[in-house]
Amino acid sequence: MGADTLVERALTCLVVDDDDAVRRALTGVLQHSGYFVIDVASGTEALAFLERQPVPLVLSDINMPGMDGVTLLKTIQERWPEVAVVVVSGVAEVDVAVRCLRSGALDYITKPFQLAEVHARIQQALDKRQLILQNRRYQSSLEDMVREQAGRIQEVFLGGIQSLAHALDAKDSYTHGHSARVAAYSEAIAKALGLSEREVGLIQLGAEVHDIGKIGIPEHILSKPDRLTDEEYDLLMQHPVIGARILETMLKHAPEALAIVRSHHEKYDGSGRPDGLSGDELSIHVRIVTVADSFDAMTTARPYRDACPTSYAFGELRRHVGRQFDPEVVRAFTATFPEHGTYPIATPDQVTVHRLHAVPDLGRLSS
Repeated sequence: MGADTLVERALTCLVVDDDDAVRRALTGVLQHSGYFVIDVASGTEALAFLERQPVPLVLSDINMPGMDGVTLLKTIQERWPEVAVVVVSGVAEVDVAVRCLRSGALDYITKPFQLAEVHARIQQALDKRQLILQNRRYQSSLEDMVREQAGRIQEVFLGGIQSLAHALDAKDSYTHGHSARVAAYSEAIAKALGLSEREVGLIQLGAEVHDIGKIGIPEHILSKPDRLTDEEYDLLMQHPVIGARILETMLKHAPEALAIVRSHHEKYDGSGRPDGLSGDELSIHVRIVTVADSFDAMTTARPYRDACPTSYAFGELRRHVGRQFDPEVVRAFTATFPEHGTYPIATPDQVTVHRLHAVPDLGRLSS
């Protein structure tokens, strides 16, 4: 039962004391003051009642057979922290009172007591309780606001990164729309494999920004109209590590997406870069994007070759199953789009698939 429901029962009080006379006296003063009172003779009975119906206020003795008042107090604070507890005890020792207050009691009244004093102290305890509840609600609301604001900042920041990735694609007419297409292909594969909506979202995010590290690669290499030399290719292959470093802080709460950025040039047999991971060492997120990325690279024109037909690209994916690609992912991708004429996805500057001019080397795809 929540604090709001308890506030609606603000006139309900539970009295816990093994002394019948004390219970009657407390019940009388409380009823006279307008409270609805339930009285029990032990801590065990009190907990059993609270299990059925938590109340705003508990008045409890300290020295009782079985469960003592301090244990009862601590249990109530752990399980029903919104309940105000006032200790009423014949023990007038300061250290006992301090121990109770430190354990969560809102007040400590010693016997014998004046009924008027009990009424006043109970009212003070309820006022304290109300302030505590209001503060908790405020803190909760403030935390929600902070989380919401942090989420908005993260969205804006990631939106900027995605825009930067798209801008990087747009610099080269041959790779225009690459990240968006890879994200779309990856989404289709992930859904075909039955992954959750959250996993699909992480894969889309990683695919959108997988090439962001190319920001750190010299322009003359990215735009070279001929095949890259071995040295140039080695330099280009640093972009996954560069991208992971750029996004490390931003994607710390999305390690699956960050793994895509770093590992999208790994191979299923462990011969890829940068870490030589293989098989299940590569997350399903990475294995999906690897297939989508390679397919888009093959079906996109480059300065040194035309785009490959989709039938050839699907054949290459199947030919490299178990070496470069996860067999399950390739099967899912192929089954999702059995009509190869629906591929590749058209982009504003690329609406046709050019004739095969040169067959790309899967091991040297630079996308």
